[in-house]
Amino acid sequence: MSSPGTVESDERIRLFCALTLPEPVLDRIVEWQARELTGERIVPRGNLHVTVAFLGSRPAADVASIEAELGAAAAAAGPIGLEELRYRETRSVGMLVFDDQCGHAGRFVADVFERLERLGVYERESRPWLPHVTVIRFRRQPQLQPPLPGLGEVSPSGAAVYHSLLRSGGAEYVVLESFALGG
Repeated sequence: MSSPGTVESDERIRLFCALTLPEPVLDRIVEWQARELTGERIVPRGNLHVTVAFLGSRPAADVASIEAELGAAAAAAGPIGLEELRYRETRSVGMLVFDDQCGHAGRFVADVFERLERLGVYERESRPWLPHVTVIRFRRQPQLQPPLPGLGEVSPSGAAVYHSLLRSGGAEYVVLESFALGG
């Protein structure tokens, strides 16, 4: 467990929980982005992650209980392996989509959802969770069809609670607390 970020308790902050990626995977994604993607905003290395739950604007006083629940879910998680599946675009982002063939990521995510719902800080979305990494943001969909970066199976390095700071040049994500998977 590590805690690089802090916030004042009476402040409201944008929070989300995510799976973090190991350095070699981040290296490959960054190299691939530079080689294959064109567009308005390549997502910087420090913002690459697999979102589990976006919590939106929350009182900073909620952070400790959110961290405790994510930490408990991470400690209980089995080994997670995500298989690189495809590149996909929505109207504003491009992403690498992964397949959770063994279901371990899905079980971890369901555990996190249940814990956060019990806290009253999260409401599950109606659409199913899609394991993905957002790699580019744009105003007009470029309809790219890049080859995949060749990541193969990706084992996330941990889970973290992030503070999303909105800046004029785009969001900056700060890890408030991170946890190893499986304890």
